[in-house]
Amino acid sequence: MPGLADRPDITVVNPATGAVVGHVVDHEPAAVTSAVDGLRAHQSAWLQLGTAGRARWLLRFQDWLLDNAEHLNDVIQSETGKTRFDTAIEVPAAIDLVRYWSRNAATFLADDHPGPHSPFGLAKRLIVTHRPYPVVGIITPWNLPLLNPCFDAFAALMAGAAVLVKPSEETPLSALELARGWAEIGAPPVFTVLTGRGEAGRAVVEAVDFVQFTGSTVTGRAIARACADTLTPHSLELGGKDPAIVLADADVQRAAAGITYGGMFNSGQVCIAVERVYVEAGIYDRFVASLLDEVARLRQGGNGRGFDVEVGAMATRAQCDIVQRHVDDAVSRGAQILMGGKASGDGAFFEPTVLAGVDHTMTCLREETFGPVLPLVKVADEEEAVRLANDSDYGLSATIWTGDRRRGERLARRLEVGTVNINDAFANMVSFAIPMGGWKRSGVGARFGGPAGIRKYCRTQAIVVPRGPQQKREPLWYPASRWRAGLVTVLMRAFDARGWRKLPRWPR
Repeated sequence: MPGLADRPDITVVNPATGAVVGHVVDHEPAAVTSAVDGLRAHQSAWLQLGTAGRARWLLRFQDWLLDNAEHLNDVIQSETGKTRFDTAIEVPAAIDLVRYWSRNAATFLADDHPGPHSPFGLAKRLIVTHRPYPVVGIITPWNLPLLNPCFDAFAALMAGAAVLVKPSEETPLSALELARGWAEIGAPPVFTVLTGRGEAGRAVVEAVDFVQFTGSTVTGRAIARACADTLTPHSLELGGKDPAIVLADADVQRAAAGITYGGMFNSGQVCIAVERVYVEAGIYDRFVASLLDEVARLRQGGNGRGFDVEVGAMATRAQCDIVQRHVDDAVSRGAQILMGGKASGDGAFFEPTVLAGVDHTMTCLREETFGPVLPLVKVADEEEAVRLANDSDYGLSATIWTGDRRRGERLARRLEVGTVNINDAFANMVSFAIPMGGWKRSGVGARFGGPAGIRKYCRTQAIVVPRGPQQKREPLWYPASRWRAGLVTVLMRAFDARGWRKLPRWPR
């Protein structure tokens, strides 16, 4: 590719050990443009394969993922410092994604045939087609370095688009493995990965036909502004500050276990992680005791192949600093540390932390923490819980814990978030039949799920086809005629108007 000779390498470091695990190229904009041109040249042939032909390639890639799963797990761990337990979900989820899209893409992308809106439309056959954007650019964060590209790329590929992935410069190795696998199976050259820093990301936004971005709200806004300049369609999954509501009728033990997992999985570095916990006063003390028991059992440590630890390292020391700042701010404003509260070990580790006595003046309830911290708030009742849960700039997801599922559904409809899990955590992340979208500052559009998750990568085209024999002219074609205009007017009034207004009136 052009322009690589003088580009400095990006050094990839294992945050758990500090060891250098790789170097990748910091591609310049010219290389991005060249890659997009190459993808665009091959996209038409990829589209012509049809959904069945594209599915065959995706299923061969699924085989490659299965055959290389352990190696891929090693790569993920090497650049993230996460535990083997947290790592182990990425390849199986990617395999599940292939199965879902390969089975459903043909149905989801089939032409729609809407009925006419009035009897006048009976003379026309209406078709709505779904044609892919030629090149989709996907920019992914560092928290799920293999699964994040798969969340987006598989749907786009099945839609018939070519795909360019620009992974985070912190964790680019897993995405490069995906590109290697795609090439190894001999698949058409419609999927590629380019590494780089912000300059490369900006070039992706400028060069592609559709942008899918997952990451911080700050960066998402910058991408939205750039897309506005070029009128490039885009979808953004941004930050979250996801609340958990624990009602007095909840199974306290299950709620504590689920919220522990929801807040500590991947060291809290998940966009839909539990970051705020509102507990009804009647069970607050019991819940806190159960939660502390759950968190105390967590083992934290390095990233070997064993399953003897639950909580691994943070992705970067900078992220550790953010978490520490949030904890320190809370304590300075009167919060109490019930457990944890500080960085630990030689790597980028932060102790699983539980805070009590927090309120909405504190950063840990206002800004995205993205770390292993669970701030607890005692509330009088469900009304206060809903009010506080909605008191946020973010609206990605939430969880409700209750013994009454109907009550949970009722409250879910009052929360200002894109997804609500009842008596569970992260269930929506592996439920590919539903959309995953954020409200407020948590995003634009939905990331995946159901027909909308693949149609988002398509442009809709309407086709109007005549039925039956045709006249030489349509009634409203020129030349002007009082009689033809009157006929159309009378018929429209008869079909569409109400009451006395239906009476015929010839135009004057």
